[in-house]
Amino acid sequence: MLAVSLRLLGGLALSWLAVVVAVFVLLRLTPGDPVEVFLAQVNVGSGPEVVAAYRAQWGLDRPLAAQFLRWLHGFLIFDWGVSFETGRSVAADFSARLPYSLAIGAGGMVLAASGGFTLGFFAACRQGGLADLLSRGLAIAGQSLPAFAVGLVLLWVLGVELRWIDAFGGGPVERVLLPMLLVACFSIGSMSRLTRSGFVEVKQSTYFRTALAKGRSYADALWVHGRVAGLLTLIAGLAPELAWMVGGTAVSEIVFGVPGISERVVQAVAFRDYTVLQTYVALVALWIALVLQCARLLRRKLDPRLL
Repeated sequence: MLAVSLRLLGGLALSWLAVVVAVFVLLRLTPGDPVEVFLAQVNVGSGPEVVAAYRAQWGLDRPLAAQFLRWLHGFLIFDWGVSFETGRSVAADFSARLPYSLAIGAGGMVLAASGGFTLGFFAACRQGGLADLLSRGLAIAGQSLPAFAVGLVLLWVLGVELRWIDAFGGGPVERVLLPMLLVACFSIGSMSRLTRSGFVEVKQSTYFRTALAKGRSYADALWVHGRVAGLLTLIAGLAPELAWMVGGTAVSEIVFGVPGISERVVQAVAFRDYTVLQTYVALVALWIALVLQCARLLRRKLDPRLL
């Protein structure tokens, strides 16, 4: 068991390292020198001496391998450097913005998973019924509609037409609840279809038919004998939804003007702020890897056959 755990941990670390190395290289290949971009933004002449001074200050004059090893060491000891754009600590900046992003992303994921599981159960109870049609419609809408446009429509309807919210500011509803719902809405359909497939598979089993023969109601028998299968399929399909959660959180923060981490990252892209971008990608990759690992362990706990 220990050997399996160490192998999984080693695989996780290697996967994370491969991602951060690839991003580190790709950022350096992106057109635009961060020093030139910064000097143009602050309207400072970019003579050779000034450019060289900034490159030395930011460590960009070192070989790429040395730059990466310096960044990696700093990341592991939680010294994430300073932003090229603002000169502030990246760790402090992210810490101040993290509550918004975490509430929107994690809250949206919890809402989508719980809502998708519930809807998937009712969809499986009566195939072709209202819940089944609703889950199918939400899954299609989640794959076809752009989240950015849906967010703008929500702002227009709720903030301009109905005036239920403050479209250009506001409190927790505008800053957290609506973005969270936007993230959840685009995942609940696919999660409900995954859960439904697990329940439907159980309906074909002999022990389900035996439970019906013993007098259990249809819904009760399906819940008792199918909830683990539904949960297993939901957890197995979590990987693509995690990618959407990250992207959906970024879209929600931009649309609703939430001062989260994603909003800061968008600014960093314009400034070629390597320190902010590299740290953000490393944190996202680490978060996704850990959640997937936890999901894998949970599946093994629920189904010992996966061992």
